[in-house]
Amino acid sequence: MAARCELCGKAPMFGNNVSHANNATKRRWNPNLHRVRIVIDGRRRRTRVCASCIRSGRIVKSH
Repeated sequence: MAARCELCGKAPMFGNNVSHANNATKRRWNPNLHRVRIVIDGRRRRTRVCASCIRSGRIVKSH
């Protein structure tokens, strides 16, 4: 399962862990995804969206 927001498409970012000795090892930052029930075109659907989409009000939660 891909670590991608189904609404905005936010995906993992890649970079390096850098130690005090300046050794670089690969790492990745995953988006903060949550499974929520949202309303799309009047129908309820369970999707994985990032926390920034939930906070900004881009989704309409279903009850």
